[in-house]
Parts: sequence; structure tokens; C-alpha cells
Amino acid sequence: MPPFKGSIFFEYSIPRMGRRIDVVLLIGSTIFVLEFKVGEKEFTSNAIDQTWDYALDLKNFHETSHDQYIAPILIATKSTIDTAFVAATPQNDKLLLPIKCDVDSLQSVIEGVLNFADGEPINSSVWQTGRYCPTPTIIEAAMALYNGHSVHDISRSDASAINLSKTSDAISSIIKRSKERSCKSICFVTGVPGAGKTLVGLNIATTHIDKNSELYSVFLSGNGPLVAILREALARDKVARGKERGDKIKKGEALSEVKAFIQNVHHFRDECLSDLERPPIEHVALFDEAQRAWDLKQTVSFMHRKKNNFTFNQSEPVFLISCLDRHPDWAVIVCLVGGGQEINIGEAGIGEWVESLIHSFPDWHIYLSSRLIDSEYGAGEVLKKLSSRPNVVHNDDLHLGVSMRSFRAEDVSLFVKQLLDLDIEQARNTFARLGKYPIVITRSVEDAKRWLKSKARGSERYGIVVSSQAERLKPHAIDVKSPMDPIHWFLSGKDDVRSSYYLEDVATEFHVQGLELDWVCVTWDADFRYSKNGWEHWSFRGNRWNRIRKDERQVYLKNAYRVLLTRARQGMVIVIPAGNSEDPTRDPKFYDSTFEYLKTIGLPDI
Repeated sequence: MPPFKGSIFFEYSIPRMGRRIDVVLLIGSTIFVLEFKVGEKEFTSNAIDQTWDYALDLKNFHETSHDQYIAPILIATKSTIDTAFVAATPQNDKLLLPIKCDVDSLQSVIEGVLNFADGEPINSSVWQTGRYCPTPTIIEAAMALYNGHSVHDISRSDASAINLSKTSDAISSIIKRSKERSCKSICFVTGVPGAGKTLVGLNIATTHIDKNSELYSVFLSGNGPLVAILREALARDKVARGKERGDKIKKGEALSEVKAFIQNVHHFRDECLSDLERPPIEHVALFDEAQRAWDLKQTVSFMHRKKNNFTFNQSEPVFLISCLDRHPDWAVIVCLVGGGQEINIGEAGIGEWVESLIHSFPDWHIYLSSRLIDSEYGAGEVLKKLSSRPNVVHNDDLHLGVSMRSFRAEDVSLFVKQLLDLDIEQARNTFARLGKYPIVITRSVEDAKRWLKSKARGSERYGIVVSSQAERLKPHAIDVKSPMDPIHWFLSGKDDVRSSYYLEDVATEFHVQGLELDWVCVTWDADFRYSKNGWEHWSFRGNRWNRIRKDERQVYLKNAYRVLLTRARQGMVIVIPAGNSEDPTRDPKFYDSTFEYLKTIGLPDI
């Protein structure tokens, strides 16, 4: 092979993925990503996606790779391939389609790419100093934190990383102070959608994961799918990493270890009920989406129905605080609080936590985010009752004000809020700023599926999400009552019919809250309809739609669509079915006004 002028990097680290690229070449205006499969004859789909993922990671998250040609090349050393094709992707963003070649054809492939790519030669020194600014999914972040990375390693090197570090440091200081002074403390952390509240909680939990430490902590969530998915992902990753090192780690052992620090809040409650005097092993409990803890009525009802008429007379906030209060010395509860996220009956809100502290736990120290008074948290009035209480501290660092959800656009949550609030002019303006974050609409589920598949590259995950009340999508082969497994839907690969990739099983707001996909299809049913008088809220019972009159249930339905419309990291397609004039439950007028409303805002029809 004739010499090429450029630079070469072996075992190039991809921090977000916790993996290394075999070889990176900088030649001319092109970054070559080389993945070798030694001794392999075939080019497996997994190997192709792996190579593509490496290239995508550089394109999306490495500052000095954004505008360069990137050529992912997969070399199976025992293969014999006659022709290697060089072609750009439909996105036309200088990322080439993965190129398959053998060892002997690598030279001609490099030459072919160099003939294809134009532009100025890459300055190797400048390229090496480029910042790596990742925005990981919560699953990726959990795996990285579990393996010893810091929030700085896995977050963008900008305001969001600073914000995450400040909040983590503030919580750590509260924990340290509480231990040193033998006092009990509770802190409330707020944040804009996608700012990383869950990430902060996982960071604190993994920092103190050693059971032998007096700082042993637990991450609690009432979000069953999120807990199950995180546990499974961490266990799989632990087994895989062990295999790479030559260690045989049993899946059951890995899962057991993970379960120790990520727990369903209801299981934690049941464990504390088994002995009402014994304090839990954990001194620090981090409660994700704390505003969704159950109120007294819901908790009593559940315990009566599910626990053989068990008599219980406390709300979840009261009982959870009482569990940590059993410690004779110190304890800390961290409440991670979201706004506008309530999607189910019986969710107590922050007011119940504050009332519990006022009436039952006068000695606890309280640390409040300075933004907890904002309207979306619904705690303004009850917080006034704390004005004369000692040991109440307001701290700006307990608020996460910068979204890190989407690396393509940070205005998506604002756009969705304006869309749902019927703020048409502002929604139009915000939509115009979304830039590279595509949102399109269609009347056809099949067209939406094709759009998803055309956009996704490598192992980028896509899937269909719907409202749990979307019961008249059955003619489109979408059944919200059909059981789906969130673990397989979010974690299994393209070869598994249970995965989101197959676009057969759908997820509801209860499955996807707190989680994300790269590309999402939101299929909109007649449960939430636009009209000139505002949104109409409907529930399907028996063989007809029934109008929802209760304000509380109307809020839940609106928030369900808020969750669904903010799950995509890179872009989404919204399907509003055309309906069927021969089916009174799918009258076209149930759907047409919503479709026209979205068009009015500016969403293009594919």
C-alpha cells in the first residue's frame, strides 16, 4: 500500500459508549473509522451497526468531527469481497454509508473515499483538541456511572455539565453535613425537562454503592418500566464487560448486585413494612419523580386491594420519611422533582411532602430548590407554611436549568408546551428554530414507519408510542391493551420481534416516561382532540367515546401527550389517522381538526 499522508490513532476511546475504535485515520479531508473483525469471513449486521455507531458518535458529539467527511469501514480479515461501494447517506451530512472490505482491498477503499470527498485537509493537532460533548440516554448514562465515570465524562462540556456537577456537589455537601452533625435532611431538586434529574440521582447512588459504607444509598422510583430496564441494562453490561476481561459473571449475580441500589419504591416500602422498628440499610434515599408519590387515598386503597386488606393509614411521603427517620443518627432523602409530569390518579405532588414535614417531622432540615415556587411544581402555597420554620435553606444549585435531552434541539420541550397550550404564534416561532430536529405529520402509519427507517442509522433506536387511552387504533394493528415487555422493547436488537425496531408492539406514556428513543412515531387517537374551543378529552368505553369532564383526568391526558411528544432525541413523525366514515368510533371529524391544527403551526405533511 502506498503511503498516505495523515495521522493514525489506535484504540481511540469513545467515552460515551465506553468502547474503543480499533483505528482512526485522518487523511485529507476525511476521518476513517476502521473496525477489524479478525478471523471473520462474514459482515454481520451487528458489526456493521457497531462501525456505524462509532462514526455517528464522532459526527454528533466530537466538536472537530462535526463538519468533516467520516468513512466507517468494516474489515473482515478472512473475507473475500470483489467490490466495495462508497456512497453518502440520504441525510447528506458527510457521513458515508458503512463500507465493507477485506484486508487486500483496504487501499483501494481509502483511495475511493479520497476521490469522493472534497474539502481542506484536516489539521490533526486541531482535531485532537476538539471537545467531546456527549448527550447520553439515561440507559447509557447509568452504565457509564455504574462503571466509575463521572457526570463530567458523560455530559456535554458546557453549561449542562457545569449545572449537573453543581447540583451533584450540592447534594454531596448536604449528605456530608448531615453525617457530620448527626441530623436528618431532605432536599428537593427541580429541573427543566431533560435537564438530568434522574442522572443526578444515579450519580449520587453510584458514588456510594458500597454496602460496607455508612453512606450506602439507594435510587428509588415508582416508574416500574424504568427500574426494570435500568437493572437489566446494567446487569447485561456487567456480564459483557466481564466476558471481555475473561471473567465469567453470572447474569443472576450481576442482577442481584444492581437491584441493591436501584429499587422500585413500592418494594422498598414493603421491605420497611416487614419490621416497623428496624431502619433500612441505606442512609441516603434518592426518590425519582417524587411528585408522583401516592397520596393517602391511593396508598390506602392499594394496600387494601393488593396486600390482603392490610390496614395502612399513611401517604407514601409520610411513610418514606418515617423509614429513614428510624436511623438513630443521620439520614438524607433527595426528592427529584419534575413539573407537568403527573399522568395517573393518586399522585400527591410536592405539597404532600411538605405537609408531612410540617406535621410529623419538625426536626428535619429542609433544602429547597429556589425554583420550587414555580407554578408547574404546584407547591407555592404550601411552601409559605415553611417561612417561620428553622433549618430551611433555599439553594439555587438544587435547580437544573439547562436541558441536555436532545443534542439536535433544546427547544423541543418548549415547542410541545406551546403546542399543547394552544399558543399558536409562539409554537410557530419555536418550531422554526428547531433546525435539524425534524417533526413531520402524516395520515398513514405505514408512511410513518418508512420515514422512521429512512432516518435511523446504525443502532439508533426507533419505535411507536401512543396514549394509554388510544383504543381505536386497532384497525392500524395498534392495540394498547396488548401486553408488551419494556425490557425487550428498549434493549433487544433488530433481530428480536419484541423490540421497538419491529414497529409491532407499542409503548404508552407509562412505559416511556423517563426514557427516550432516537426516532419516535407518535400515533394520535381521538382521545385528545383539537377544537376551536380548546382540547377535548375523551375516554373509550364499551363501543363509544365518552367525554372526560373531571379537570384532574383532563390534566393527566394532556400530560400523557406531553410525555409522548418529548421522547425523541433526534426527530419524530406524528400520525393522525384519517378515520373512517363507516365507523362511528373513528369518524374523520374526530381526527381532521387535530391534523389541521398541527399543519397550521407549520408541521410539514409527508
